[in-house]
Amino acid sequence: MYVNRIYNSDVPDFIKEISELDIMQRLKDTGMDCGCEYTSFSLWQNLLPGKRYEHSIGVGLIVWHFTGDEKQAIAGLLHDISTPAFAHVIDFMNHDYLSQESTESDTRNIIENSTELQLILERHGLSTDDVCDYHKYPIADNDSPRLSADRLEYTMRNFYRYLHLSEQEIRSYYDDLCVISNEEGIDELAFNEVDKAEEFVINTLKTSSIYIQDADRYSMELLGRIVKDALERKVIEYRDIYAGESVVIEKLKKDDVSNRKWNDFCAMNEMMISDEQIDDSWIKVAAKKRYIDPLVKGKGRISVVSPKAGKLIEEFKNKSFDYYMKGKTRD
Repeated sequence: MYVNRIYNSDVPDFIKEISELDIMQRLKDTGMDCGCEYTSFSLWQNLLPGKRYEHSIGVGLIVWHFTGDEKQAIAGLLHDISTPAFAHVIDFMNHDYLSQESTESDTRNIIENSTELQLILERHGLSTDDVCDYHKYPIADNDSPRLSADRLEYTMRNFYRYLHLSEQEIRSYYDDLCVISNEEGIDELAFNEVDKAEEFVINTLKTSSIYIQDADRYSMELLGRIVKDALERKVIEYRDIYAGESVVIEKLKKDDVSNRKWNDFCAMNEMMISDEQIDDSWIKVAAKKRYIDPLVKGKGRISVVSPKAGKLIEEFKNKSFDYYMKGKTRD
């Protein structure tokens, strides 16, 4: 996938070295689509794969490109190392589907307990505290809906995977970015040109809509229930969800009950909706509405600068999920 090469002309040795560690390699078995790619909904059929591993490297490269700071780049690189199998599905299982942060708590422990990583950090004069919390580096991460390396990376990757934008189109957005001080005097990624920012937001909302659609929300909630049931019945252990998705799936298939539930999950390809709850299998699921309202240098937020972008953002924010839904297999 060409997206990472857009972010920096080369991959620094420290990013290469850390990326080869087991704590990073594990992310090759953790997808970006939170288990939805295992269903039979048309959206995820023949979709180019997206893994947390490539996303993490991309975030590290973006931070390095705009800051030239090793500790910030490494913090960005490591930000997903505690991500479990099916990623935010476990947040759904933990009833944290609106903030989706419940799976971040083990990041420090993983860093501290990796002997190989600690040796690399020591060579670079860095500590666990320097790299265990990417939230403290505003280019790496900041409060939504501001633009950060993390949001930028998965957004541009989705431009490629879902919207099929060309490398030239995606690069045109990246090349228009700079770092400026925002309203609070904090560094933030921003666009130079209004037109580029507006185009970026329009495409961002297209991909953001994927993550709030019925099939996505329902699939994540249902898979969370399947994993929770398997944990409660000792089909899998909690440590298994940190071993990779293939490990969890293999164990689910070995249990009759979990295997039936997994197969039904994978066969889903159609959604039904209702204003009333027909039975307990019909559920309401809220959503974390991921959108970006970037700054334009010398102008302000694009939602203010561009009435079109502002209107689209408001429509997205106001979308209601006050209805029941149920997945099924089309006859």
